[in-house]
Amino acid sequence: MTLPLDLNTIWFGIVGVLFAGYAILDGFDLGVGILHLLNKEDHDRRIQLNSIGPVWDGNEVWLVTGGGALFAAFPEVYATVFSGFYLAFMLLLFALLFRAVAIEFRSKQPMRWWRQMWDIGFTVGSFLSSFLIGVAIGNIAWGVRLDAQHEYIGGFWELLNPYAIWMGVTTVALFAMHGCIYLALKTEGELQKRIRSWVNNTIIAFIMCYAIASFSTMLYVPHMVEVFRAYPVTGVLALANMFAIANIPREIHKGRDLFAFISSCVTMLTLMGIFGLGMFPHLVVSLPDMGNSLNIYNAASSQKTLGIMLVVALLGVPLVLAYTASIYWIFRGKVKLETHSY
Repeated sequence: MTLPLDLNTIWFGIVGVLFAGYAILDGFDLGVGILHLLNKEDHDRRIQLNSIGPVWDGNEVWLVTGGGALFAAFPEVYATVFSGFYLAFMLLLFALLFRAVAIEFRSKQPMRWWRQMWDIGFTVGSFLSSFLIGVAIGNIAWGVRLDAQHEYIGGFWELLNPYAIWMGVTTVALFAMHGCIYLALKTEGELQKRIRSWVNNTIIAFIMCYAIASFSTMLYVPHMVEVFRAYPVTGVLALANMFAIANIPREIHKGRDLFAFISSCVTMLTLMGIFGLGMFPHLVVSLPDMGNSLNIYNAASSQKTLGIMLVVALLGVPLVLAYTASIYWIFRGKVKLETHSY
């Protein structure tokens, strides 16, 4: 396998970066939602909500941007995936919408039953969203049944195969770990001590899930590991991933929550890099007939379209990054509850 530096490869990288940005940014606020019910006091739950309050909706924009880039650069992939996985994506959309409504409605009324109802909705929406994202990734890696016209010919229940389900569980564990570290960074006092005590448990849960997923991939999804066998130098990415994971408990133990969170972000970035390398040059693998697979060449827009969009991306992406960085800088520091807080 070679990595030609052409427009198709560049756009494969851009789409990958956008989805990696979504996983890193929305991953921690989905993780906060997964852990939300572990705290019983209303004050602590409000702290958790307000830790993501200024940024959660902006984080989800990365998903929209990634989907838009996929549609523009690889329209046939967009058509195949969004039509074939229609019901699954509708469930994901419903979970994300219900989660957003829960965040906004929870503090509108003081009644305990009202807040408890939306707290449950927030956690269920976060858990289901994380799980469905993982299931989608698992199916893309495993492969789906496509015909010669690149249309999905399987059914909804085929998407819930054991490998995809385990990838969903692994994604939930990953986001829970990521969100727990973020909460440790944004809280203080007794709440922070309690959350720090959860970090090692979330790390252990993720490592166990990740190890099983990795062995399953090596045994049952051989096309995802071909590049690593052919080019041992790519193993550096896996080593970086291992070191990033191992550094998290070290930084938490030393009380350096920011560095622990950075290590968690590097963990997710390297995981997305490993996934991207394993998939390249494919975007959707067709099984059992690999000849029907969609790749960066047979599913791409014209070279002129890719070139024009690259100019737009080079102008627009730095602005998005600058805006995102400014928001996180403005809302840095520990969470304080105020009159306008959730």
